[in-house]
Amino acid sequence: MFGVVPRVLWEKKYPPEPEDRNYVPVSASPILVRTGDTFALIGSGIGNKLDEKQRKIFRVKEGWHILEDLRDLGIAREDIRFVILTHFDWDHASGVTMRESGDRIVLTFPRARHIVQREEWEDALNPNRRSVNTYWPVNYAALRENGNLGLADGEKEIIPGLRVVRTGGHTRGHQIVLIESRGQKALHLGDLLPVHVQFNPLWITAFDNYPMDSISQKEIWLAQGVKDGAWFTFYHDPLLRACKFDEKGDVVERWSGGGS
Repeated sequence: MFGVVPRVLWEKKYPPEPEDRNYVPVSASPILVRTGDTFALIGSGIGNKLDEKQRKIFRVKEGWHILEDLRDLGIAREDIRFVILTHFDWDHASGVTMRESGDRIVLTFPRARHIVQREEWEDALNPNRRSVNTYWPVNYAALRENGNLGLADGEKEIIPGLRVVRTGGHTRGHQIVLIESRGQKALHLGDLLPVHVQFNPLWITAFDNYPMDSISQKEIWLAQGVKDGAWFTFYHDPLLRACKFDEKGDVVERWSGGGS
């Protein structure tokens, strides 16, 4: 998660679990956005298709509860109109499809337009040696067949107050999400900023495919977000759902939230 940053530095801010190993806890928490009568999701979670071997390899400790969480809010899966994927890695896109009774694989959100950058979609369909193990056909086959795909080229307004912008970095087609409402702003930087302790632009993951692009894009968007007093939201951070930073990267406001 911290690339070339020595453990002696990152463990002061993000203790490993268990302490004698280099594993760190992370979440895979989709973000629900409501504007007017429209519901959108950022990310889809890990889904319900992992087998026992995969759950062991990825050290999955909790299941995928997004449909139950939505029902608790009075929202059906058919009510979701947009699913925004910062990129198509398995831990962000496995919830795009779900296993129903038996081995039938269906779209989890059948009425949703799934927003992906064109470069990301092309790379998912034609993975290279490095990405073939993270772009899984089982996560995109039904999406390709059902016409629910919405490709973005660079910057695109999804609905008023909700935009995506291609950054590259983590993957070639990685995108971020910009949210504006009633004079307030939020930035979802996806895997450019997986957890809040990675504010330093040089603290990027070892699995960023284009690390120099990650660093330069982090510098741009972190500076912009701090200047705007924006909230930063997180998909992978089990400690914070959202926070505001000052210029030094110290958290000045935080929201831990709840749910899964």
